[in-house]
Amino acid sequence: MAAQVKEMIINPMPSAAAPPILEGMALLEAIGHTPLLPLRRVTKRISPAVKVYAKAEWFNPGGSVKDRPAFNIIRTAVFEGKLLPGMRLLDSTSGNMGIAYATFGAALDIPITLAVPANASPERIAILRALGAQLVLTDALEGSDGAIREAHRLAAERPDLYYYANQYDNPANWEAHYTTTGPEIIAQTGGTITHFVAGLGTSGTLTGVSRALREFNPEIQIIAAQPDSPFHGLEGLKHMPTAIQPGIFDPSTPDRTLEISTEEAFEMVGCLAREEGYFVGISSGAAAVAALQVASELESGVVVTVFPDAGYKYLSDPHLWTQESGCR
Repeated sequence: MAAQVKEMIINPMPSAAAPPILEGMALLEAIGHTPLLPLRRVTKRISPAVKVYAKAEWFNPGGSVKDRPAFNIIRTAVFEGKLLPGMRLLDSTSGNMGIAYATFGAALDIPITLAVPANASPERIAILRALGAQLVLTDALEGSDGAIREAHRLAAERPDLYYYANQYDNPANWEAHYTTTGPEIIAQTGGTITHFVAGLGTSGTLTGVSRALREFNPEIQIIAAQPDSPFHGLEGLKHMPTAIQPGIFDPSTPDRTLEISTEEAFEMVGCLAREEGYFVGISSGAAAVAALQVASELESGVVVTVFPDAGYKYLSDPHLWTQESGCR
């Protein structure tokens, strides 16, 4: 397995010759190989024999973990002849996946249409428009599920115009994490990881990473984190019991699922900024809450989570940055 992991890291994508549209793009070569950062000051009440780390996914060129699946979805669609010249890539997104699509779409001259909840942060909307994406804003009260339904409708109306990427049901989503994120974590921890924690949105990160980790060591524990309520402020995450479940999500994948409140996640965002110097987004705060909860239960171990993005896209949220750090 070690040789297989090394090969995945060195050559994460299949070796078939790339179509001309994908050749020579330095931007694409910057995807992945993100730093694994230690959490130190926020772990002061945790056993010193427990280490907690987070993948800093804002180091990707589009600024989030979604660069990995977005490029693999585009790449796979081009290789399979599903995304043809003259077609638009269509998908629903709460923001980060759309920014990744729009980033690579601009670089590769692929037009992008996105269904986005109208309450996505103004920063995300501005970035998407700056990158040239065509936006269809959907009812904020329907959240990501409303955007999914609108994308389905548009795809059904014009199958000749749109390649519907459908990140929630597309195996190229989780495969990106199986071939890159998972092997990177194994290599960066020297194979010592004992617990992996990830938030549930499309579930691509949890699904792909867990498959790579369990092939390496079946004893590694997989923990999912989701909002504690259908109505929440954890942008990008889904409350699976009440949401449209992604086709790529297997409820049996996690060994356990933790429920995180919006208040806990917001508080942790401020804590990470002031105590660790990590300026992260809301879903990263939720991931940290879950990872620290897992770590607090251990006497020894290595806990790894994923910080999906940085905090720059949430600066307009008046509730997020005015709180005291609240670190406990």
